[in-house]
Amino acid sequence: MSTPEELIAAARQAARNAYAPYSHFGVGAAVLLTDGTVVTGANFENASYGLSLCAETVALATVNAQGRLADVAAIGVIGGPIGPLGPEGDQPVSPCGRCRQVMNEAAQVGGRDFPVHCGAAEGDAIATWTVSELLPGAFGPRDLGAL
Repeated sequence: MSTPEELIAAARQAARNAYAPYSHFGVGAAVLLTDGTVVTGANFENASYGLSLCAETVALATVNAQGRLADVAAIGVIGGPIGPLGPEGDQPVSPCGRCRQVMNEAAQVGGRDFPVHCGAAEGDAIATWTVSELLPGAFGPRDLGAL
């Protein structure tokens, strides 16, 4: 199994592929699956801002496309302003509200309140919350009778 530090390192690597010409804020995500597989994603902006995709959503959509949404065990996320070699900054970045809702879907489908490790683009700072701590009282598939 990957440690929080390994997930943050994988998220940092993914953030190097961020396409963020408008916000200049690169984000990377690394999703750990129950078998130890790690799937990554980077943010993907669009000139029509509403069509932009967050790194966490990209990674979770990739996991879902592989038929593995129920297998999410943990997520690592980093982000920061884009510098010459990628995102930089020493403050942990936490997921936006949309990503928290998407994570809640995966948590409910998998039946586990998995940890979300939030790291800085640079440095060792990591803050960890569970999905339910990031989005208390969340609406999800259980509320619709889907689970």
